[in-house]
Amino acid sequence: MPVTFTQSALLLSVLLGLGQAQAASEPSPTALATRLGIPHPAVIAHRGASFDAPESTAPAYKLARDLGADYLELDLQRSKDGVLFALHDDNLQRTTDVATKFPERKDSPANAFTLAELKTLDAGSWFNSAYPDRARSSYAGLKILTLDEIIDIAQGNPLHKPGLYIETKEPKQFPGLERDLKEKLQDRGWLSPIGSKLAKSELAVGQGKGKVVLQTFEKGSLELLEKEMPQVPKILLLWVGEGSIEPKSKVTFAESGDKDKATFYARQQPKDKAEFQRWVEYAKAQGAIGTGPSVRLTQRGDQSYSDLVQPWMNQYTHDQGLLVHAYTVDDAVDYQKVMDAGVDGIFTNRASELLKFYKRPAAASVAQLLQNNGY
Repeated sequence: MPVTFTQSALLLSVLLGLGQAQAASEPSPTALATRLGIPHPAVIAHRGASFDAPESTAPAYKLARDLGADYLELDLQRSKDGVLFALHDDNLQRTTDVATKFPERKDSPANAFTLAELKTLDAGSWFNSAYPDRARSSYAGLKILTLDEIIDIAQGNPLHKPGLYIETKEPKQFPGLERDLKEKLQDRGWLSPIGSKLAKSELAVGQGKGKVVLQTFEKGSLELLEKEMPQVPKILLLWVGEGSIEPKSKVTFAESGDKDKATFYARQQPKDKAEFQRWVEYAKAQGAIGTGPSVRLTQRGDQSYSDLVQPWMNQYTHDQGLLVHAYTVDDAVDYQKVMDAGVDGIFTNRASELLKFYKRPAAASVAQLLQNNGY
């Protein structure tokens, strides 16, 4: 009996030791971020400084750049005539005047329009109507931006060159998008090797090896991104719902009786611990350097989702040698909450506030920087 006990105890200690050794063999999040050239913690300007200016437009990206954000974040689409441009929604109605300019096509997807047609749309006036307290007359008539134009903005301030944090969508909707993106980044010199001196400088983000981060919710797109650009850091975005982490409850929002989606999402959680772990393990197996989990916000709202930044979740992700970049957080109470939980970077619409939280305030105010850029 004593011998059996000793052997069992020895086996258990070996198994526990193997698990601890795996975690110990992975670099710390800070060391991993440093090796990849990714700031830690990272300030990811979600669709630009989109609290203070219309999302995905020139003032939003110029403001985020000049505030000192580490990355300009964008959702990549492709026009009918093959030009890469930035727009979050599949449809143009929320953020443009497509219903006025093309009433018979207002329900068409954005990729059904040529670039010339997209450029006729007003992508700024909606913001003035939605947020009168932040409205500016200069926002009226703003244009949808191409990827080329956003790269120009990222390179436009000699004192700070942010990187690009680019989301790709469903491969079936945009076949070949990953290859098109690779070719554009190559053409613009954003996939070229970088010298170590520059990588260590204050300008490293937009010029160093971490200058581009690729992100997607789609497994198929992650696999294609890894095939096309294996050397570029990639993030698998996570949420609880169809196409991602399977929820514990099968009850839909329509069936739930909840008055808003934030309340519904706040109660959603992974089917079990193993389900969450499977997605993290998949991300690592496909070459991702991290995950982008959703956050349940204190004040809820339309950007509040399931709580996927619980400390055990972040620890498990770190134990796999991956970073955690959480989306989308705008208030100090939530900045503190997710940082305490162990995340390594934050997507935010309020880059100015997150930079202050990280003790990296801009030298000028939001109003002054907008004015400096002609807005």
